[in-house]
Amino acid sequence: MPRPKALSPEEVESRIAELSGWAIKDGKLHREFNFANFVEAFGFMTQVALVAEKMDHHPEWSNVYNRVTVDLTTHDADGLTTLDFDLAAAMNAALG
Repeated sequence: MPRPKALSPEEVESRIAELSGWAIKDGKLHREFNFANFVEAFGFMTQVALVAEKMDHHPEWSNVYNRVTVDLTTHDADGLTTLDFDLAAAMNAALG
């Protein structure tokens, strides 16, 4: 299955406007999630990891106690693609 191509700046602007909590930082979709504790943060990561694996699209992320920091980009497209926005939307949906 072919990988998606990078979105144009106009497409990125349109898509980010529809995505609550996310911003563009250093050319990547960026968001910081805060949870009540480590278990909730790690549970979120576990839930999202299953979605990411099904999409064959994996986030750049880190976890420190109750905080999960995420950056999304499509490396083989050298930019943002629909995969990034779809995974970001899935992360938002995982919040409940």
